[in-house]
Amino acid sequence: MKSWVHIGALWVSFWLALSANAQTPIRIGEINSYSAMPQFTQPYKQGWQLAIEEINAAGGLLGRKVEVLARDDAGKPEDALRHAIELTSQEKVDVLAGGFLSNVGLALADHAAKNKRLFVASEPLTDALVWDKGNRYTFRLRPSTYMQAAMLVEEAAKLPAKRWATLAPNYEYGQSAVASFKELLKAKRPDVEFVGEQWPVLGKIDAGSSLSALMQSKPDAIFNVTFGADLAKLVREGNQRGIFPKVPVVSLLSGEPEYLEVLKDETPKGWIVTGYPWDQIDTKEHAAFTANYYRKFKDNPKVGSVVGYATMQAIFAAIKKAGSTDNEKLVVAMRGLKFSTPFGPAEFRAIDQQSTMGAYVGKLDVRGNQGSMTQWRYADGKNYQPTDAYVKLRRPAAAQQ
Repeated sequence: MKSWVHIGALWVSFWLALSANAQTPIRIGEINSYSAMPQFTQPYKQGWQLAIEEINAAGGLLGRKVEVLARDDAGKPEDALRHAIELTSQEKVDVLAGGFLSNVGLALADHAAKNKRLFVASEPLTDALVWDKGNRYTFRLRPSTYMQAAMLVEEAAKLPAKRWATLAPNYEYGQSAVASFKELLKAKRPDVEFVGEQWPVLGKIDAGSSLSALMQSKPDAIFNVTFGADLAKLVREGNQRGIFPKVPVVSLLSGEPEYLEVLKDETPKGWIVTGYPWDQIDTKEHAAFTANYYRKFKDNPKVGSVVGYATMQAIFAAIKKAGSTDNEKLVVAMRGLKFSTPFGPAEFRAIDQQSTMGAYVGKLDVRGNQGSMTQWRYADGKNYQPTDAYVKLRRPAAAQQ
């Protein structure tokens, strides 16, 4: 009789444990530069908030609600690490996500590797994140500097320009972008040469001095990697000096609404850029996203909005595929994972854990006193990733296991 009572008690304990687990939310720890880069991160936050609202309205994941614990790293790697430790050790989050600046993303990736914790890097673009410093637990959503440079090189190679100058912020992202652009453009156009370069400190550009130094090298074209307030200062100074649009410019990220809304009618016409012409895209996935986003926030989406939303969609898809929040099972599920984004379907390559989400490439123009993209096309990320052999040379063998 006692044995039956014992078995009954075990079953009760088992079902109580299951019930408690079903009521415990799945927790995602999100770390980003909310106070340092609000132009991007506020729309980003709204994007992931929309995704969380939608998944919970549909019943959550694995019978559990999903919640996000967000932290502000203020653009500082040391703050990001402090938050990551707190979220993993105290809050017991199931997944880490986020990151904006590349140096912050690399710090979080290192934490993920040491603590065997899945980290979905939403925004950091440096190639090192998935190659030289890649690891088993870090996956990246946005197209890398290599991928976006490859998209721009396709157009840059068509220009008659032979003498190129570069302008980029002096930290990991800028250095990575310039290195990739040089490598890829020289491969397509062996006749080009790079005659000048400027490396302003992020957020502290002296646009007049930088442009004067570049123009002394008499470039036929410029590759620009500045963004945010630095981009606005550069454009204003270049317009006043008559450098733009006289000198052709190929520019990373400059077609994004986050920056065009600041530039307004000062937007330099003719620049070849990667960006997001949100008001001109008519695909089914994008139409649904923009309608739902506007309904909730009474605002139009930015690139940050798409990145925040797609980051969560990737995490949701991984948890569904794994049927678990166990990090080892999630890593296996993430490799080759197919998921949806407002830009269309994407997947994470198994070899380097880089997503195939793409970007839009086009030229800048001004319409109704507002910067806009024209002659644009969608560049599917899978068409701009390097070969497996190239990745194996760059990525540590241990990270490929």
